[in-house]
Amino acid sequence: MHTDDIKDQIISLVRTYTNELFVYTMIKVGQKEIAEDIIQETFLSAYQSIGNFQNKSSAKTWLFSILKHKIADYFRLQYKNSIETSSDIIEKYFDQNHRWKREYRPSKWTEDNHLLDDPAFSKVLADCLKKLPGKWSAAVQLKYLEEEESQAICSRLGITVANFWQIIHRAKLQLRNCLDINWFKNN
Repeated sequence: MHTDDIKDQIISLVRTYTNELFVYTMIKVGQKEIAEDIIQETFLSAYQSIGNFQNKSSAKTWLFSILKHKIADYFRLQYKNSIETSSDIIEKYFDQNHRWKREYRPSKWTEDNHLLDDPAFSKVLADCLKKLPGKWSAAVQLKYLEEEESQAICSRLGITVANFWQIIHRAKLQLRNCLDINWFKNN
């Protein structure tokens, strides 16, 4: 196939299917920037392999097949990173007897019922949430900020209940540390 023909075909695919791919990807990953990156990777992969496309299925089916593989790759990487991050967190905060290490014992926080109304605190919280792995941040936000039920969150994130509670526990540890450092020790 001639280079200009390939280019024209890819441009046509991008114009025709980007919105459908985006909607599907947003449902799966829940974050606009990540969805956009995955769709871009999908079209790049389609461009690189268009010579192998044999029209045994529709172009839409072929693109969605590539997209599903890209989404699976994304979640595999997230899972791998969360396992590595989980062990690092546990080793960082707890000793071999599963007790808090002295330097990481939680300090007393003052009870301020209006912290979420404070724009400065909200910015620090948002920055701390961004530092969490994707599913961890989503789980915390859905549970504590949007007050969704645990089962609904598990369904939405595609995780088990046991995994959800493990994610919440580890995310809270990491958030507490981040807020201690960036808010409570400075205010």
